[in-house]
Amino acid sequence: MINNTKKIKEIYENIQKKLFNIVPGKWDELHLYSSIIEKLGKIQIGEMYFYFMPKGILKRKYINVYEIPNRYNIEEEEYLKLVELLYDDIKKLREEFKKTGQKVWSNLTISIKNDRITYDFNYDNLLGGQEEYFDHHIYWRKKYLDIEPCGKKEKRAYKNYCDNFNENTSKSEKYITGIYLKRQVNVVKYDTTDIGKKERVDYIVEQEENKKIVNQILSQKI
Repeated sequence: MINNTKKIKEIYENIQKKLFNIVPGKWDELHLYSSIIEKLGKIQIGEMYFYFMPKGILKRKYINVYEIPNRYNIEEEEYLKLVELLYDDIKKLREEFKKTGQKVWSNLTISIKNDRITYDFNYDNLLGGQEEYFDHHIYWRKKYLDIEPCGKKEKRAYKNYCDNFNENTSKSEKYITGIYLKRQVNVVKYDTTDIGKKERVDYIVEQEENKKIVNQILSQKI
């Protein structure tokens, strides 16, 4: 049973806020994957990526977070700083699970769809490494995005993962809740400025509903 303390709920809110601010345009659903693996009890490795489905009536496909700068004419280096801050919040969430004495998860999938947000906490025994990352990525895309493996390399990766992973015995827990933050419509511009050990990120977001510009300032220690 997940114990969502006041602090954990605050981190959930920060994660939602960052996601809503860095995903451009209007979209219907979003799925994020993040893993955190501890080596020797101190060194953390892992990965994070997300895909979102833009709104529209024509044929659509998911857009990967790393495609966003090129597709939306956003400066890549600065944009990826915002993505790193999002990953930092997910690390904080995991640390808070530790502090409250809860079982610590190894990877997390966040899905936003139909005005609901699902946190799928998994307790897989991850080792890290590029081959494991790639195999899992192909499996995860099929499971959450219904994207079929394409080409020999992806099909082999999917088979490798399925051969070495039993979903029926994998331990996981879900937390499902409504979306309690207002979605912003479009990322227009942002600036990042380093001040000492702090990184201040200014988001300037255009709201289509009232055509006003809303500034949101998120600060985080590095």
